[in-house]
Amino acid sequence: MSINKIIRIPKERIAVLIGKNGKIKKQIEKKTNTKLRINSNEGTVEIIAPDEPENAVFIWKAADVVKAIGRGFSPERAFKLFDDDTYFEVIDLEQFFNTKKQIKRIKGRIIGIDGKSRKMIENMTDTYISVYGNTVSIIGEYLPYKIARNAIMKLIQGANHSTVYRYLQKNQKRLQKEKYSLWKTIPEVRDDIDFL
Repeated sequence: MSINKIIRIPKERIAVLIGKNGKIKKQIEKKTNTKLRINSNEGTVEIIAPDEPENAVFIWKAADVVKAIGRGFSPERAFKLFDDDTYFEVIDLEQFFNTKKQIKRIKGRIIGIDGKSRKMIENMTDTYISVYGNTVSIIGEYLPYKIARNAIMKLIQGANHSTVYRYLQKNQKRLQKEKYSLWKTIPEVRDDIDFL
């Protein structure tokens, strides 16, 4: 008996998932004790593992790595998801906007001129952000990920870049303080942000 999960990713990301001579696919399989069956024509990836309780976690990790690569992250960045304290989320912009024009505009706001806005969010929160298709995805440790997500949501809700940068600066100090604190605790980031 085995357990499996099927993920669909954009066909143009299949080659990245496989890697040169199958290197990336093999690394995922080795790190998660799974097998990946990739259908290039359909853009589907079946993740298979022996039906044992501990393998449910491995399938979940493999699925996140596959999804992250599918959402535009490099394999090196996606592999951060093998760490237990790393989070991953895909924000579907179609949930917030009805037209391609609106989605294109908000993607432009999140990326910024020459990628400045995205880089600033990444640098100030120590996270990775990918804007791909109609989605924005985030990889990071819990607190940085929450702060980056809140910054992105502020931009989606129409906040000025200057407002978002102030929010990031305020929380960057908090992150640095937490990083160097002897008693490391995970503070909560409030979700009830005033969206503009």
